[in-house]
Amino acid sequence: MEAYLDNSATTRCDAEAAELMLKLLTQDYGNPSSLHNMGVIAEKYMNDARKKIAKTLKVQDKEICFTSGGTESNNLAIIGAAEANKRSGRHVITTCIEHPSVSATMAYLEEQGYEITYLPVDAYGVISLKDLKNAIREDTILVSLMQVNNEIGAVEPVGEAGELIKQCNPKTLFHVDAIQSYGKMRIFPTKMQIDMLSVSGHKIHGPKGSGFLYIKDKTKIHPLINGGGQQRGMRSGTENVPAIAGLGVAAEKIYRDFDEKTDRMYTLREQFIEEVEKIPGVQVNGHKERSSAPHIVSVSTKGVRSEVLLHALEDRQIYVSAGSACSSNRPAVSRTLKSIGLAPELLDSTIRFSFCVDTTKEEIEYAVSQLAALIPMLQKYTRH
Repeated sequence: MEAYLDNSATTRCDAEAAELMLKLLTQDYGNPSSLHNMGVIAEKYMNDARKKIAKTLKVQDKEICFTSGGTESNNLAIIGAAEANKRSGRHVITTCIEHPSVSATMAYLEEQGYEITYLPVDAYGVISLKDLKNAIREDTILVSLMQVNNEIGAVEPVGEAGELIKQCNPKTLFHVDAIQSYGKMRIFPTKMQIDMLSVSGHKIHGPKGSGFLYIKDKTKIHPLINGGGQQRGMRSGTENVPAIAGLGVAAEKIYRDFDEKTDRMYTLREQFIEEVEKIPGVQVNGHKERSSAPHIVSVSTKGVRSEVLLHALEDRQIYVSAGSACSSNRPAVSRTLKSIGLAPELLDSTIRFSFCVDTTKEEIEYAVSQLAALIPMLQKYTRH
């Protein structure tokens, strides 16, 4: 049996999305900027995808800017907003548990002379709204928060944060990294007072290399890519129409029967946690109840290094991750795990299980049974 439990790294592309992409690669392959009928057809596919996505967020079609994925969306939002608003100030607020596509971008801004405030988190990975309020200043031009942490599934209070930010400084822009939350939570940027929102296609059964940035109308932001002025000048270059169309299909489908899908993922998560905690030396990090994301479980195992357990599970066709897939090829101590105060001996003994709408109860049961067999055996080889 195979159990793919690394859906926070990537998901299987939806069959309908893949089929449409093949059609656009081989039949309706026109350039959307061309004036002839092939170009008009390509543009229609792009506009249809934009409509589908905008509908899931209850925003205007024109507020969706297609990108190559989450990393580009985060870079465009953070650098674009910082550069466009630097005359108003050079202070930016984020958290200490952001994804590398945000934390590395913040480090870049620091090199450019911006001042970054990194908010701490509690033992569950959640920021304090009081800390956020105290950090906002007259020269704060941007706040960037992830809605769901990619390693432990912590959910940040972005709705309350949006209201607080606008109360403290109406000119401060609010960016949300929704790469792990879009498709798992209902997100309404207008209601939540979000100015920019990043999404990646391959986390929701869309194609890799696809994504979008929601940019509230009239938000002051500079493009990172200049050229022919495509996408209202925000991202020049010929659009990847097959990927955009596939993303539109995935976005529409992920929010279909949404409550039923989410409840099912939460149920699987609860069953997994209940069983895995019965194994000696195992602990689950973050909130265990439904205040956490429905698809992520962080598991620390005393006496077993994450890399060893990951490959032992792989031998049994169970696929998991040792933290963020974007940094797993550069072994380093997780900033998130350090920030929540995880015991030092567990920092390199933590793996992430992540589910999706297609994850089955059988996959969960198989994974737990193999963990129960493997962990005691591997713990015997622990160096004392």
